Amino acid sequence: MSDRDEIFETVAEQIAPFNKKGIKLTDATTFAGDLEWDSLTVMDFVAAIEDEFDIIITMNMQAEIETVGQLVDAVAKLKD
Repeated sequence: MSDRDEIFETVAEQIAPFNKKGIKLTDATTFAGDLEWDSLTVMDFVAAIEDEFDIIITMNMQAEIETVGQLVDAVAKLKD
């Protein structure tokens, strides 16, 4: 399993408690559209991801991340 696959799995685990509709996650899954998250849910989720990976996701980065795949790529970049 590649690092990216491992990050995707960990991100998916973090999404699970927030995934009220049971959406199947792919790189293309959107937080606002598919998962229907509001801004408070996004903030809680970002905090969980930051804690899990021991990284900081800036507000500018958050604004650009719309899909699960984009988040996985951002985490991979920040971990290096």
